[in-house]
Amino acid sequence: MSKSRNFERMSPWRWRLSRSADKDMVADAEVFASEEILRQAQDDGSIEQVVNVACLPGLVGNSLAMPDIHYGYGFCIGGVAAFAADDGLVLPGGVGYDINCGVRLLASSIPVSEF
Repeated sequence: MSKSRNFERMSPWRWRLSRSADKDMVADAEVFASEEILRQAQDDGSIEQVVNVACLPGLVGNSLAMPDIHYGYGFCIGGVAAFAADDGLVLPGGVGYDINCGVRLLASSIPVSEF
């Protein structure tokens, strides 16, 4: 069982852990799930994986987890993160070993501020 984290309930299906929860976090962690799924994710260690992603350099926005969250290989299954092209990371483990299963990468010159 992993460390219990105190998430703030933003809506019935959205939970946020502030970046102040861990000294290494550069962004918040958000989970889109029911209370039961959030509890299971805390129990199986996948929440710690979401927090770990929130500590990575070049992260753009928050570290996210969708309702299918469960423990993965460094990056939880159901995890979503975006990284800056200039100083961010490319994480093949974030895509998973089933790469090319509907996952795509797009390089664009459109500034983040226009999204």
